[in-house]
Amino acid sequence: MNGRYEMRFTGSGGQGVILCSIILAEAAFLAGKQVAQSQAYGPEARGGLCRAELVIDDRRIAYPKVTKADFLMALTQASLEKYGETAREDAWVLVDSSLDETNLGGRRVIKLPVLETAAKEVGRAMTANIVAVGAINELLEIVPDAVIEKAVRMRIPKGTEELNMKALEAGKRLGAAARER
Repeated sequence: MNGRYEMRFTGSGGQGVILCSIILAEAAFLAGKQVAQSQAYGPEARGGLCRAELVIDDRRIAYPKVTKADFLMALTQASLEKYGETAREDAWVLVDSSLDETNLGGRRVIKLPVLETAAKEVGRAMTANIVAVGAINELLEIVPDAVIEKAVRMRIPKGTEELNMKALEAGKRLGAAARER
């Protein structure tokens, strides 16, 4: 990934969308990139729409906001409907496989079972954000594996390392399989 790259992460409060963007920001920073991360969520917080944005660049970031996302992640139908059109026409759009993505025009849509993988394969629905981190990093090749693992470990609660590394690996597998298609 070279040059300015704009990313938007959307879903509902409580899904860990914001933490997902923070982990990817920290990983990019650890890899020597310039980063700007921001977030927004409604007053209802849990269950309401939330959005996080991340700008990654090799050079100093003059404007820290996402104008037209190069990458969009949507974990809920409501967030996809609200933010789907905010991505560039040639953007990568990662949507959970449970969503209907028919109104995205020519955008490159990647449907992955992020929520199902967290619940069934990892065994904890709350790890969906870490599954997403693994898939996104694998798809976009933001940082090397060792760096993304370090960034995840920096942010997860003590005692959850094994669970979250399992989620990260599951996400990497999803991302690798999607990249091969």
